[in-house]
Amino acid sequence: MRTTTHHTALIAEACRQLQTLDPAPSLAELAAAAGLSPYHFHRVFKAETGLTPKAYAAACRAQRLRAALQDPKHSVTDAIYEAGFNSNSRFYEQSQQLLGMPAKHYKTGGTGSDIRFALGQCSLGAIAVAQSQHGVCAILLDDEPEAVLQQLQDLFPKAQLIGDDPDFDKLVAHVVGAIEQPNIGIHLPLDIQGTAFQERVWQALRDIPPGSTVSYSELAHRIGAPKAVRAVANACGANKLAFAIPCHRVVRSSGELGGYRWGLARKQQLLQREQSA
Repeated sequence: MRTTTHHTALIAEACRQLQTLDPAPSLAELAAAAGLSPYHFHRVFKAETGLTPKAYAAACRAQRLRAALQDPKHSVTDAIYEAGFNSNSRFYEQSQQLLGMPAKHYKTGGTGSDIRFALGQCSLGAIAVAQSQHGVCAILLDDEPEAVLQQLQDLFPKAQLIGDDPDFDKLVAHVVGAIEQPNIGIHLPLDIQGTAFQERVWQALRDIPPGSTVSYSELAHRIGAPKAVRAVANACGANKLAFAIPCHRVVRSSGELGGYRWGLARKQQLLQREQSA
């Protein structure tokens, strides 16, 4: 009988192959190398990583693409083929989803992309709300306006940040209102960009009702990856849409708050406000 440790080793080797081999091995090839049936391998792989082999391979390809685009020695075309895309047309069908912007803009740190933003103030401190052409792409919190603006600039270092838009101020007012009165909810188009695993975690977070909490372990079970607790916690930490993707609703199994990108005091305030709403 195969032990859990043995399965972990097999999946680690399969992940290594998916990360390094081009083209990526098929499910049948990976299963055969592991000495398992394709069905059994698929089930074990998803339990260990939280992703199917196909989704893991796609995430690896996206990671290779980002790395290649950031290399000044590579042109956009070079990066596309190095990431494993067989044709430009196949890549451009998926580029917006993979990068959130055209590849040439990503290569130059967002140069050429317009990000509208506005700063505001709420009971949690200073807030910045930013929107790309696809939707709200960042909701950030900090103590001072200068600090929250720096967060925004760090996220989009070479994008064209456009402020002083009265119409956009209304959107910030909507976000602030939802923070102050959680029962009204946030109803905005979101531009959610992350790995396949992160996006699964973030969607599961959005399914948690206001006033409720779940543990990191329970959240891992909900996405079908019970062993991926640490990866779930990392995905929560990578969230850049405060409150709209409610990572503040995830706590430790002991009931302790755990971590929060914008500080435990803000996490506690959000939870208390939701539970009393």
